[in-house]
Amino acid sequence: MASKSSKPKSFTFLFILFMIVFLFFTINYSKKQQNEFQYSITYPNIATNPEWFEIIARELGEESMKLGLVNMDGMLDKLQTEAKLVKVHFDQVDNDLKWSDLFHQYINEDTPSKCPEIPMPNFEDYEDLDVVVAKVPCNEFREDGGLRDVFRLQVNLVVANLLLRSGRKENGSNYRPKLAVFIGSCGPMWEIFTCDELLWHGDNSWIYIPQLKRIKQKVLMPVGTCQLAPPYAQLGEELWRSHNYNNTYSQPREAYVTVLHSSEAYVCGAIALAQSIIQSNSTKDLVLLADDHISPKSIKGLQSAGWKIKRIQRIRSPQSEKDAYNEWNYSKLRIWQLIEYDKVMFIDSDFIVTKNIDEFFIYPQLSAVENYKHIFNSGLMLVEPSECTFKTLMKKRLVVASYNGGDQGFLNEMFTWWHRLPTKLNYLKYFINTDDQVHKIPEDLYAVHYLGLKPWACYRDYDCNWDKSLHQIFASDSANERWWDVYDAMPEALREYCSLSPEMDARIWKYRRIAEEGNYTDGHWKINVKDPRQRFT
Repeated sequence: MASKSSKPKSFTFLFILFMIVFLFFTINYSKKQQNEFQYSITYPNIATNPEWFEIIARELGEESMKLGLVNMDGMLDKLQTEAKLVKVHFDQVDNDLKWSDLFHQYINEDTPSKCPEIPMPNFEDYEDLDVVVAKVPCNEFREDGGLRDVFRLQVNLVVANLLLRSGRKENGSNYRPKLAVFIGSCGPMWEIFTCDELLWHGDNSWIYIPQLKRIKQKVLMPVGTCQLAPPYAQLGEELWRSHNYNNTYSQPREAYVTVLHSSEAYVCGAIALAQSIIQSNSTKDLVLLADDHISPKSIKGLQSAGWKIKRIQRIRSPQSEKDAYNEWNYSKLRIWQLIEYDKVMFIDSDFIVTKNIDEFFIYPQLSAVENYKHIFNSGLMLVEPSECTFKTLMKKRLVVASYNGGDQGFLNEMFTWWHRLPTKLNYLKYFINTDDQVHKIPEDLYAVHYLGLKPWACYRDYDCNWDKSLHQIFASDSANERWWDVYDAMPEALREYCSLSPEMDARIWKYRRIAEEGNYTDGHWKINVKDPRQRFT
């Protein structure tokens, strides 16, 4: 009988032992899983949520997050979360408002102007957000791919303002980053949310950790070139650049930059440009990017003129024709690689500066002078160097069309939202008024941009554009005199770089004879040339 009753007891004992061992391993495995997969246990519904939500939940902690939803009607109805969701209310911009209403060709720069109203939320209702999530409108059937879309601009500006106002409520040790999430095939405007601030990018979704100091610059700017960028420098630097959020002073690193490539035709112009900036008592660095077509002798002269030289490899303009004037002017994209500077002002080498322009470094990327309608002139630009911006431009250059095959057409498609600087900062030597027979430039200019034949390719006695009928729209003796004033103030050793070659001198005399034979009414061909640089008489 004993042997019969021992089996059930043995079975019971083994069963109890098995359960103890099972529970022991189950508890330990559970603890191990909790340590190794805290993310999965903390957010049990994460598998049903979009990937971008997983990331922001991990960054900030789901239970403590407060999300502002911009233009997101119905898109997050299935989101399973303990985070607080707040719909941001604002009136959509009028459909009749066009991009051309924001980017005027002409404005009266001497009279205060206003841009059309773009509605914004009541920001006081949304000052404690951790994340702003926005659906980006995108009319992909537009000729410009929806990039010049006023509603898209409105959504981006709403997000930027919400982040800035939420960030003001936190400082010091209590501060934690504010995140922006964009959803939609067109993506955010990289003019406002830069690639340097990108945390993550998935299918039609982007997460940014914006620098609020930089965002502040953007929201202070006009919504378009319908209004001149206000002179914030006169209001005190505390507006945006002298202090970080931790109240420590930050001295900006800034420089003027120009580029020489493919030939030495502009060496003299670059020397004169440097000298004109120095003569204006500028405190900024001068940096010149030069490819291997610039000889050691010319490099020596450029250095003597004040430039810090950086050697580069030139970049071909993929949509220009072979041997065209703009075949290699995508080399200008190299300025974004000057990451040792916070901001640089690019200036073409056919400029001179006539008045100190250091104050304009206070403006953000991309600031420039209007060229035509919504197009800016790329001869002078305020940009913010960034290696990822450079890489993006290099990648996009192969697929984004340029209206003129050169850098200006390309950059205007890449930076569709830009800020208007005064025309006096990039005064084009260009005269289309047929009643104006003198072509005198104003006295109060900041800089002159020499279109047509360059001053160093003419005699100092007059602007030789007068001697070519198709170039007379570029002719101005007063502008010519301004350039030679800079030349006269140069050290003697630099002037040799502006000598006339036999070919240049022969060209001048060729067109003087044509002007004489044609009896051009301006009469410049009659002037007795005294320029000591001339080789023929």
